[in-house]
Amino acid sequence: MNEKDTKRLPRLTAILTQLQTKRLLTATTLANKFSVSTRTIYRDMKALEQAGVPILTQEGKGYSLMENYRIPPVMFTENQANALILAEQIVLKNRDASFVKDYIEAIEKIKAVLSHTIKDKANLLSQRTQFSQNFNNERNSNNLSDLQFAITNFCLTKVEYRNEENKVSERCLEPFALVSTQENWLLIAFCRLRLEFRYFRLDRIKKLTILDEKFTPHNMTLQDFFDKNH
Repeated sequence: MNEKDTKRLPRLTAILTQLQTKRLLTATTLANKFSVSTRTIYRDMKALEQAGVPILTQEGKGYSLMENYRIPPVMFTENQANALILAEQIVLKNRDASFVKDYIEAIEKIKAVLSHTIKDKANLLSQRTQFSQNFNNERNSNNLSDLQFAITNFCLTKVEYRNEENKVSERCLEPFALVSTQENWLLIAFCRLRLEFRYFRLDRIKKLTILDEKFTPHNMTLQDFFDKNH
């Protein structure tokens, strides 16, 4: 497989996803979305048709998929799967039982088509995330996705952290879990500076770097941690 094919395959998959979510798409719309020429889109559509995908062409209007034709979303990245797990934790706090039931059934179908490796990591993250409704919208963080990755891949993480006295220190952490309170997202991590587990507010992390070095996974659940430390 050459470099051109390597770049084309993700685009073909993404076009399929677009066709499943939109009733009608023009070549111009797809070309703009994927930053390619309309001629490239024409070739992509021909390739999909040759692969057996039932694409309908409406002259002067655009492309659509044959009605009732569906392809499972098998191309989730790890970060996309992690985002789904976080959304699942938020939905589980909803008070409408029927809505929660429908979402759980939907997320189980999505999990079913994840690769085994990503599925295992998604399940681990689900066990290591606890969410409470956050009413303070001003406090936020740009590190949530990176920390999800560090937790599921057991990556040592270096942070510059500002404490309550506004003093900044550099810490080397072994990320363990993420917990949302009514005010903040909190990281539970083993701090190699203090040699103990500590809570770190995500909005106080000034800089975060995921290191290549791995740490030995902590053999306990989030509930084990709470039972031991509360």
